[in-house]
Amino acid sequence: MGKLTKNQKLAAAKVDTAKAYPLTEAVALLKEITFTKFDASVDIDVRLGVDPRKANQMVRGVVSLPSGTGKEVRVLCLCTPDVEEAAKAAGADYVGLDEYIEKIKGGWTDIDVIITMPSVMGKLGALGRVLGPRGLMPNPKSGTVTMDIPKAVKEIKQGKIDFKVDKAGIVHASIGKISFSPEAVIANVKEFMATIHKLKPSTAKGTYVKSVFLSTTMSKGLRIDPKSIDA
Repeated sequence: MGKLTKNQKLAAAKVDTAKAYPLTEAVALLKEITFTKFDASVDIDVRLGVDPRKANQMVRGVVSLPSGTGKEVRVLCLCTPDVEEAAKAAGADYVGLDEYIEKIKGGWTDIDVIITMPSVMGKLGALGRVLGPRGLMPNPKSGTVTMDIPKAVKEIKQGKIDFKVDKAGIVHASIGKISFSPEAVIANVKEFMATIHKLKPSTAKGTYVKSVFLSTTMSKGLRIDPKSIDA
């Protein structure tokens, strides 16, 4: 870590690492301690009392954030010609099939989400090496392999994200931008946490939500009092 800037020192002095902040206070403080020239992402980290190595304790799901993500999401639809127009009308950035499969084989991954249909999945097997490590492989569980492509495109453009717990038992997601109003961030946090609670595995023992932290790309994490989220 290099020398702290004056702003970073001021920010660090404002954060009480021993404190669990009420959600509204944390969101206000986050705005005060983020000094970036760009519109930083607001990130949430939720440590869960689950063992992700056990299949029956895997927490993964999708959530539609009421305030959107604030990110421009680039969507590729790999679909048959009869669906192309509807996919474009719904807001897909790229639409097609074989020519995009060839582009991806050549290493093109200038996209954030790929949506496809069950009948096309067979053609995507060969792309696993490129798409897998980047988290771009379509999956029925996250709604990206679907018969209703236009609906999936609209939802993703409006702020639907998918998430899953990592090996350390932490769910990490970007849930907005620092330029959002406090109310918009709070609405997204509440919706995200409500979804996490709904996904609690019946086999998980003890405390399910162990800790919740909010941070931005460049700020320290603020510990949130989980009770304030449910309030």
